Amino acid sequence: MIHLLREWEEQCFTFADRCLPKFAPHLRKRARLLRYLVSGSTSAVIDFLFLYLLTDIWGMHYLFSAILAFIIAFFVSFFLQKFWTFEDDSTERVHEQAVLYFVVAGINLGINTALMYYFVDILGIWYMAAQFLASGLIACESFFISRMLFSGKKHIADSH
Repeated sequence: MIHLLREWEEQCFTFADRCLPKFAPHLRKRARLLRYLVSGSTSAVIDFLFLYLLTDIWGMHYLFSAILAFIIAFFVSFFLQKFWTFEDDSTERVHEQAVLYFVVAGINLGINTALMYYFVDILGIWYMAAQFLASGLIACESFFISRMLFSGKKHIADSH
């Protein structure tokens, strides 16, 4: 799957080279950020889809649905971020990275749940709009943490 994503990415850049020759080098320079946005958007779509299905179709409470949807999206996010966005193909640290990524995701889940409660129950925002806002806020901090986690330069556990 990652191979297909890399091929798709190169096709997009080739298209940009042909159609937007002045803009294309800037896109290539920011390839990692673009991959992060695509990966994050894919995870967000999965998160929203399961939030909707669990809440509106299966009738679960929105907070419980948000937690389950977040966990499902976690697995998609981890694999896309590790292997595609940050091009970390190593497998020797995958368990350590998964645990650390899960800890970060757990903290983000707590932040997400608190933001959902605040946006929905306190401010009266529709739960899907609230999830969109919460996801955007969490995505900003997650980029920097993920970049550090998947940079092959140093082990996070070794930095203490």
